[in-house]
Amino acid sequence: MGSKVTRRRFLAGGAAAGVVAAAAKKLRAAASTGSNAPALIAGSTARPVIVGSWNAAKFTNGGPHTAIVEAFERLARGDDVLDALIAGVNIVELDPEDDSVGYGGLPNADGVVQLDASCMHGPKRRAGGVAALEGVRTPSLVARSVMDTTDHHLLVGRGAQEFARRMGFKIEDDLNTERSRRLWLEWKRRTDPSHYPDPASRAAAGERARREMVALGLLNAESIRGTIHLSGLNARGEIACVTTTSGLEWKIPGRTGDSPILGAGSYVDNAVGAAGSTGRGEANLYNLSSFFMVEQMRQGRHPKDAAIAAFARVRASTVEKRLLNQRGQPSFQLKFYALDRQGRHAGVAMYGGPDVNYAVATEEGAKLLPMEAILEGSAAD
Repeated sequence: MGSKVTRRRFLAGGAAAGVVAAAAKKLRAAASTGSNAPALIAGSTARPVIVGSWNAAKFTNGGPHTAIVEAFERLARGDDVLDALIAGVNIVELDPEDDSVGYGGLPNADGVVQLDASCMHGPKRRAGGVAALEGVRTPSLVARSVMDTTDHHLLVGRGAQEFARRMGFKIEDDLNTERSRRLWLEWKRRTDPSHYPDPASRAAAGERARREMVALGLLNAESIRGTIHLSGLNARGEIACVTTTSGLEWKIPGRTGDSPILGAGSYVDNAVGAAGSTGRGEANLYNLSSFFMVEQMRQGRHPKDAAIAAFARVRASTVEKRLLNQRGQPSFQLKFYALDRQGRHAGVAMYGGPDVNYAVATEEGAKLLPMEAILEGSAAD
């Protein structure tokens, strides 16, 4: 976000750090008294840690905690690692102020909100995902239900919605908010109403409208290709991750990005670590970057080095002129998050800046850290 840190936000951030630190203190105290709180695994140096996208440390949906604080507090009290992460992202999925996730997410070209999500449980070696899901505000919970109750990983479209209905999820006719619907109408006004001219003019019209709306303050440049990702490690050395999104704003109906795809939007190996991504999904899908990062960490690389290596593959595979800026560099933003079993973590972005951060929660509290930038300047340069 481009907003300044106000006194209220600063104090709220301090309070969040206090909640996380208090939760960690309870965990240590419980462990010392022999309670059922998660104990450190024998010979392990792991400490509970959660890493994720910047919005995990911003939105609260009117409650007391951000996503990353909620997730860490649950982790510290002994909740299952994936349950803790999903409870965290549910806050953002339900918050209409975040227009890249869940309820109030920017809709597709027809004005319909379609949601994608995936989750992966390291200890169980199981995963679940949904794509192009309509009518359910918390797709991460539906993805978890796919993982827990079926022999499949991915359900899509109407089948995913019918599955959610049978699992007891409330199906709503429309997940637009007044704001998301107004922004969609503004986008439609600025583009060809027939919507399917030749590919070059369609892409140019869509990008022109997007940049105009960012310049006018109608859209936030970071959040329009947002998504929320969380990876977490508990005191037992167990790892999980979850990624959930409303996808590319005003996408062709049915478009699915990287978020619900194992190895792309997220990936876990409980013996190694976890990785996830936000940003341009197509660039990530070509390279299965989350899987690649975990494999790099398996070979002993630090999470930051693993992410840098993944970006090298993305840059090498980005050759179409329409995806390159005037400097011949990728004209899109992409962000990677990596966490290994030792608790080391990194956030690496294609382009950096003062507001390009990732969220971290440890025993010391919750905070935003600057992401390592691969390229100088911005995607639009």
